[in-house]
Amino acid sequence: MSTLVASDLDRTLIYSTSALSLSMPDAEAPRLLCVETYESRPLSYMTETAAGLLAELARTVTFVPTTTRTREQYERIRLPGPAPEFAICANGGELLVAGEPDAGWRARVGRALAAECATLAEVHAHLLRVADPAWLLKARTAADLFSYLVVDRPLLPAGWLEELTDWAGERGWTVSLQGRKVYAVPKPLTKSAAVAEVARRTGAARVLAAGDSLLDADLLLAADRAWRPGHGELSDVGWTAPHVTALETRGVAAGEEIVRAFLSGRERKR
Repeated sequence: MSTLVASDLDRTLIYSTSALSLSMPDAEAPRLLCVETYESRPLSYMTETAAGLLAELARTVTFVPTTTRTREQYERIRLPGPAPEFAICANGGELLVAGEPDAGWRARVGRALAAECATLAEVHAHLLRVADPAWLLKARTAADLFSYLVVDRPLLPAGWLEELTDWAGERGWTVSLQGRKVYAVPKPLTKSAAVAEVARRTGAARVLAAGDSLLDADLLLAADRAWRPGHGELSDVGWTAPHVTALETRGVAAGEEIVRAFLSGRERKR
């Protein structure tokens, strides 16, 4: 029985310096492997142990990186092990096959968004209207699919996120706060739909998954078994499900624990 492993990346498998949560004495900190460079600077890390385990995992199952990053942002990452045959970017809006975007999948996503929710232009314009320059650092759209703000999080006014969430929900969009980024994403744009398509193409009988944010909840619910770390939006709200293991480990150590869980839960593909 073949297994597909679909995992979120940022703050699930890979971690920026600010997200490492190295709470142990310096002499006991794990050795880290840099897996992403941006503007000639190291940006994201795994523990060396997690990197070795992930390379083993990727050789024995169908491993599918599943991220809200755009294709360009994803391509900065150099994960250990063989290059994934499939990768999911833009929260399910882009399906990469052997590194190239699948035009048929993108067209299918476009039809669903046009039929079911407000336009990106309307939502992005609203975000700009309700954002205060005092705490707004950047405003962007991604892959012509969704919008996000980079904010000075401690300065966000009380109730602002809840008001935005209500406004977006009435128009078929969802809102997620991850670190310094406020995402507005169409509800039909999901990681789980793209993973289901990869499972169909590969004939995978089981899906294992992991993620830390509200944008990962649909992915975890659709999996046969899933894990979430002890940090992130899902942990903050105490979210879980019967087949989802809520880890207590935080930071880069949680990434290593998740890879170990994938390895123990796999069944080798034949």
